[in-house]
Amino acid sequence: MIPAERQRAILALLGNQQVISINELTQHLDVSHMTIRRDIAKLEADGRVMSVSGGVQLSESIHIELPHDDKIAQQRDEKARIGQHAASYIKPHSTIYLDAGTTTLEIAHQLNQRDDLTVITNDFAIAAYLMAHSDCMLYHTGGKVDRHNQSCVGDKAVSLLREMNVDMAFISSSSWNQRGISTPSEDKVTVKRAIVAAAKTNYLVTDASKYGKVATFHALDISSFDKVITDKALSDSSLHDFAEKGIEIDRV
Repeated sequence: MIPAERQRAILALLGNQQVISINELTQHLDVSHMTIRRDIAKLEADGRVMSVSGGVQLSESIHIELPHDDKIAQQRDEKARIGQHAASYIKPHSTIYLDAGTTTLEIAHQLNQRDDLTVITNDFAIAAYLMAHSDCMLYHTGGKVDRHNQSCVGDKAVSLLREMNVDMAFISSSSWNQRGISTPSEDKVTVKRAIVAAAKTNYLVTDASKYGKVATFHALDISSFDKVITDKALSDSSLHDFAEKGIEIDRV
């Protein structure tokens, strides 16, 4: 059986049960553990499956993001740790970008004593917090308002980002995997790509509960990021797979 046939067989098996162990797959397909792991790595790179401890499961598809007020209540402790750790990378007198999101809002919470930074954001909650609690130079991208996400998206936001020279960008995502990040909103794709092009250093900041999820629009390859900052729930096997791709992961 050639690799493509094995991979189709794995997907078919996962259609009938939620999780399949590596041992089950080796017995069913009569191949070695190494062969199965290569097949899983290919399927994971394509965003089709997600490795779990000792096995594999189908990736979860998402078609709509939760509203901002719902997201802020989820994974609070993990987001706070990620935000604190990410803020430790911000050097004095930097120009930084904080992407729309509740994890990046936690980074903003760490900046209330900073008056040496220039902060760019497309997020209304981040802008409001920094206006009230910091002396940073602050720019909002403007653009088409996404009420659901309390941010701006689209070409008008992109226009500002193309004019800025950014030292560090902290980019959020509601879905990520070995391939990269995706989004249910096409308007967000151009914004995320514009900031990666504008920034010298790019960080993906996202909790592990979003790992293995796939949305409609692929936004950025995982290689776009200099580092991923997530929490300790990301599995050792996933960490190993990222290391093989040369992607640095901080689990905090």
